[in-house]
Amino acid sequence: MEAKELLSVEDLTIRYVTDDGIVEALNGVSFSIQEQHTLGLVGETGAGQTTLARGIMGLIPHPPGEIKGGRVVFEGRNLLALSESKMRDVRGNLISMIFQDPMTSLNPVMTVGEQIMEVIRTHNRMGPGETRQAAAEMLELVGISSDRIDEYPHQFSGGMKQRVIIAIALACNPKLLIADEPTTALDVTIQAQVLEMIQALKAKLRTSMLLITHDLGVVAQNCDHVAIMYAGEIVEYGSLRDIFKNPRHPYTMGLLGSIPSLAKDVKRLNPIKGLMPDPTRLPTGCKFHTRCDYAAEACKAAVPSLCAADSGSAAAGGHLVRCVYSDRGLPGIARLPVSAQPPEAMLST
Repeated sequence: MEAKELLSVEDLTIRYVTDDGIVEALNGVSFSIQEQHTLGLVGETGAGQTTLARGIMGLIPHPPGEIKGGRVVFEGRNLLALSESKMRDVRGNLISMIFQDPMTSLNPVMTVGEQIMEVIRTHNRMGPGETRQAAAEMLELVGISSDRIDEYPHQFSGGMKQRVIIAIALACNPKLLIADEPTTALDVTIQAQVLEMIQALKAKLRTSMLLITHDLGVVAQNCDHVAIMYAGEIVEYGSLRDIFKNPRHPYTMGLLGSIPSLAKDVKRLNPIKGLMPDPTRLPTGCKFHTRCDYAAEACKAAVPSLCAADSGSAAAGGHLVRCVYSDRGLPGIARLPVSAQPPEAMLST
């Protein structure tokens, strides 16, 4: 049975008007997430992932932010057309977000229990005793003893604070969880524990997830589909296997090629040359052409459409790529060379 579509983002465009110019943060982004699926959103810092997450949540500050066009359809409703009061009913109840930095996401003068109870009170009709009991159960669910419900954030480690934030996000059993680099500033061991816990809770609560990260290892272990973002655009979209075993965009190939191999003895990493373009002065045509080894004159002339990567790919939900070579492959190369592909262990599905 085919999974039902939960969220559809259609041609979303967001800009920030600043004294230094217009920051073109998102430029016509489109994708969808099915029920109980996880979509990994991958890109360099500044690619627009956090702006996209805040756009879905209705948290773009205005000014300076402006949503110039597009739709965010959740369970048949366009969230961009809802009033702020109706959006508050959605936010934290149907859609929740885990923000990047656990150190700054919690209120330092409120106990962790009060912060969990605040969310529960907003969206549920419960008495004080029931609300406190529900908060205690959420702490236990994320691996924190309920005895610590009256403690303050400064009494918790970074990993424990992130668990509290996850408890807040999942307190009302949302249908969609947006995790914006949920393991930032955590050491590798704690990262693994937090991600494993998110996956377990996602499965238990039957929640869909948009996972924003720049770690391809995290994507390989946690996602069903992957969207690669560059300069405010999705440049490639597909299943986990599509992206890791048959990448078609030069940027995706560069990301995968920069992963060090355990099987080869090399002295230097293989980074993508150049830097992300200034969002106030984006290049014409394909935004990646200034860093691309395969750039031609056609790449500079017009922005390529997001097209099927192969003749067998369905336009909706298939393997899509934004490249002038999408219909015939890159010159002299059909896919990422086998020697540059990440270890099979990264791709367990």
